Amino acid sequence: HPGFEMTAWEIIDHTLRASGWPDAATLTAKRWHDCQPDFATAHFLTGFPTADRKFHFRADWDREGPDFAGLPRLPDHCPITEEVNETYPLRLVTAPARNYLNSSFNETPGSQAREGRPRAKIHPATAAKLAIGDGALVRLGSRRGETLLWAEHFAGLKPDVVVVESIHPNRAFPTGIGINALTGADPAPPNGGAAYHDTAIWARPA
Repeated sequence: HPGFEMTAWEIIDHTLRASGWPDAATLTAKRWHDCQPDFATAHFLTGFPTADRKFHFRADWDREGPDFAGLPRLPDHCPITEEVNETYPLRLVTAPARNYLNSSFNETPGSQAREGRPRAKIHPATAAKLAIGDGALVRLGSRRGETLLWAEHFAGLKPDVVVVESIHPNRAFPTGIGINALTGADPAPPNGGAAYHDTAIWARPA
């Protein structure tokens, strides 16, 4: 509500109470709160938290979310990786840059000065095969889009991997299109949530 403000202490107290835990004053006085359930519950001596109290190996994914098609019913690997192919032969990794934890820090002048321009780290052997010079402009593309940035030869990665330490502001790229144009935003099955990017790309001289 406009004009309604809470102090940090009030936010902590409200969050604890709303979560069913002791209030902030109690927690401060006790210094800690034991959340461990009793022995029988912790060791499932009275059963598991299912309707029949049994442990189920078979997952009812349709009860967990709408995007359950293709998930294995029994514990198994789920092949949802974006595989490389002739069109997109390289894997893109968008690991955090040293000076940009996330977009909260990529607008500070100090971080921008230390990080410099956006670069695509490419193994020298791969760069030679693709005729991409060290420091030259390189165009990267995926099935979602493409962007332009500077190549950096780096032998400390696999030849089929390109690393773009992120996340630079869009305006730092020559075309004004940032690295997120290549990565996906598909929700993780079966019910969304955080997902790791797995992006197949091509690379060529600008």
